[in-house]
Amino acid sequence: MSPTAADPLAGLRGYHLPEPVSWWPPAPGWWVLAGLAVLVCLMVLGWLLRRRRRRAAARLALGELAALRAAYQRDADPARFARGLSRLLRRFALARFPRGEVAGLAGQRWLGFLDAHGGAGRFREGPGRLLADAPYRPRAEIPADELAALAEAWIRANPEFRA
Repeated sequence: MSPTAADPLAGLRGYHLPEPVSWWPPAPGWWVLAGLAVLVCLMVLGWLLRRRRRRAAARLALGELAALRAAYQRDADPARFARGLSRLLRRFALARFPRGEVAGLAGQRWLGFLDAHGGAGRFREGPGRLLADAPYRPRAEIPADELAALAEAWIRANPEFRA
């Protein structure tokens, strides 16, 4: 009897393992996942850029407020400080809110607008009431630090543009 007849499995070859799975090209599911990841990254980047652009007016206004404070410390001219602060708040409000809502306001209506949008009553009843007429007085004593802090708080309360 032949050795193969006695053991029918003796003539078989050893295991033949398949080639290892290659990492390239990825399966279609990985392509879809990569595309979604890129799309999400682009959306987040776009959102961050839009947010930064909407907050640019607030950053610029805070920088101008710092310059006004420095000029007041240097020159001690309260009328110029009050005029500059009034102009700064007006320009920021025009950049931040719809023009028709802000442009025609003056006096108590202007102070009421500032209070309604983050002033918490400190423009009509607090130190902000001086902004109604201090820019037009030749020599006025004003609490410059309080006014600057109030303006800064108002700008920080309204950082983003709403169309």
